[in-house]
Amino acid sequence: MNILFLSLLDFSSLEAHNIYTDLVREFLNKGHQLYAISPVEKRKNQETHLIDSENLHILKLKIGNTQKTNLIEKGISTLTLESKFVEGIKKYFSDIKFDLILYSTPPITFYRAVQFVKQRDGAKTYLLLKDIFPQNAVDLGIMTKTGLKGLMYQYFRRKEKSLYQISDVIGCLSPANLEYLRMHNKELSSKLIEVCANSIQPINFAKLDKRPLKRKFKIPEEAITFIYGGNLGKPQDIRFVVQCLRKNLNMKDRYFVICGTGTDYYKLEEFFKTEKPQNMRLINGLPQQDYDKLVSACDIGLIFLDHRFTIPNFPSRLLSYMENAMPVLACTDRNTDVGHIIEQGSFGWWCESTDENKFLEIVNEICQGRDHLSKASDHARRYLEDNYTVETSYQIIMQHFEEWRT
Repeated sequence: MNILFLSLLDFSSLEAHNIYTDLVREFLNKGHQLYAISPVEKRKNQETHLIDSENLHILKLKIGNTQKTNLIEKGISTLTLESKFVEGIKKYFSDIKFDLILYSTPPITFYRAVQFVKQRDGAKTYLLLKDIFPQNAVDLGIMTKTGLKGLMYQYFRRKEKSLYQISDVIGCLSPANLEYLRMHNKELSSKLIEVCANSIQPINFAKLDKRPLKRKFKIPEEAITFIYGGNLGKPQDIRFVVQCLRKNLNMKDRYFVICGTGTDYYKLEEFFKTEKPQNMRLINGLPQQDYDKLVSACDIGLIFLDHRFTIPNFPSRLLSYMENAMPVLACTDRNTDVGHIIEQGSFGWWCESTDENKFLEIVNEICQGRDHLSKASDHARRYLEDNYTVETSYQIIMQHFEEWRT
């Protein structure tokens, strides 16, 4: 079967380990021919080119800069994505008849590319709904539904609806995510919408003595170590993160590691310069291999989501914590069900991301003893293997194709 995979992930091989490359690898392992369009931003000074292997064909499509740039350049680059993807398909994949198109949000501007291949080849279409835009931008005050910014919202909302309509199946991240989509898009009542969560191919880690790793990263060996790794921007509400850290200043039984980059990193930098905490460390990003080692040295994974979100987010970093058999403390809005799933699976704790006192209370409870952490660790890994593997995602997606063929 010929499968076309569309995303904004910049990859040239499947050596990386993430929710996209792991899924592509699973399709390859099942014997399919996989054609992927993986954009490369113009700042990298690469022209469009094709990388061919036996059954994997990656089109490195030159696009404008969409990340780490100003809003105007990002907006223009995003608006031209559709035409560039269509042009790339016409030039490099003109002789390929696709059976299935897989594509993810962000962005929502894949509509014309999906429409072109669907009409040309009669392909079936599956949307992996990783976020709900533009509503997430409205939640954070980046867009509004009225005024000048409202025009931008209305444009992207039309694009969003068009993408939903052309999709034969929409795979959502969680039950709450699914319910939100149905509630706010009544016209999708006849659409096939299901849960197809973020997933990975879990790596089997031998149980390690964390003490040598803690020494390597200059983390106190006896302290319970909490780590947050990932984006440090508006979705995480860094103001609240700082409030949580301030509540735990200089307590010897706990240690906090914040590792990442983002638009609001400077707020954490200011806090660390002012307070000079003795039980915390701020790291301005790490290469993936080093970050993986850092995670394995820690005890508890942290998730932060802004309390203003009305859309139910489901952060993919949860899976890296679970893969390392780490319990998770999630501080989120009330609309996402990630906290409910963590508590239901008995592998962590949840508090609302407006309550730094509750955060402190949970951390105090965790630090009172290590006995309960062992069970939570086992539950985290088991829940991942039972629910969030690419084998599960593959079966969810392919069951529809088997039905369509008959």
